[in-house]
Amino acid sequence: MKNLNEKTAVITGAGSGIGRALALNLAEEGCHLAISDINQATLSETENLLKDKKIKVYSEVLDVSNKEAMQAYPEKVIQNLGEVHILINNAGVSMAATVEEHKVEDYEWLMGINFWGVLFGTKYFLPYLQESTEAHIVNLSSLFGLISNPNQSSYNAAKFAVRGFTDSLRQELRGSNIGVTCIHPGGIRTNLTNSALFVSSPGGKTREQFCAAFDKYAGVTPDKAAKAIIKGIKKKKVRVLIGPDAIIGDIVQRIMPQRYSWIGRLSAILF
Repeated sequence: MKNLNEKTAVITGAGSGIGRALALNLAEEGCHLAISDINQATLSETENLLKDKKIKVYSEVLDVSNKEAMQAYPEKVIQNLGEVHILINNAGVSMAATVEEHKVEDYEWLMGINFWGVLFGTKYFLPYLQESTEAHIVNLSSLFGLISNPNQSSYNAAKFAVRGFTDSLRQELRGSNIGVTCIHPGGIRTNLTNSALFVSSPGGKTREQFCAAFDKYAGVTPDKAAKAIIKGIKKKKVRVLIGPDAIIGDIVQRIMPQRYSWIGRLSAILF
């Protein structure tokens, strides 16, 4: 899909971070947008930033973990924008805690957004994407969908699940009108860490210390991440690694699949 002009893209989690950056960059490409987020205030901010763009925008407050809401969402997008060409399942949350500290409800909450949100979006938009001449599905995994890290078991589980789900989907859709890309961002300067449910970090730091360390470490802006994702859509890439940490993490887990835990020990020092 080399030309995105006059195409229609659906972006979940568009209220901030990578989702907002994707909305702004796709708007510059002339892409019509269906944007959603669970946070009305931040979603309205994104909508206001798109006001002067010469595109159509449909905005809705949406909980991606809500099956019924997600099932109804595609038809609303079609009614407002006419068709769908690109689906970007971006919405996500994070939590820092040991397995012992996690409650079962914490796992259910995070998996509901980070995995089931991706599954619902894909499942319910798929029939509409199949009607387009050319379409693309983008699912956001993570560096932690390539390697695991201590105090991130729920996040790791969800992002590994997204990776497996997306790889399976891509193989099923090979030769069809729909391309599939899995995204693995490393440290991106978004609000994900600051808004995470925080119980403990690997290094025993406080929430404030942990967030300050991450902000110092995260070297990639949401805008740069968005541009890499859009490039991946245009080139029909299977996988997009964003940031040097994601590239290094991918290499290390291939070379030393049983011994990359030194990265976790390093994170305990850093974070």
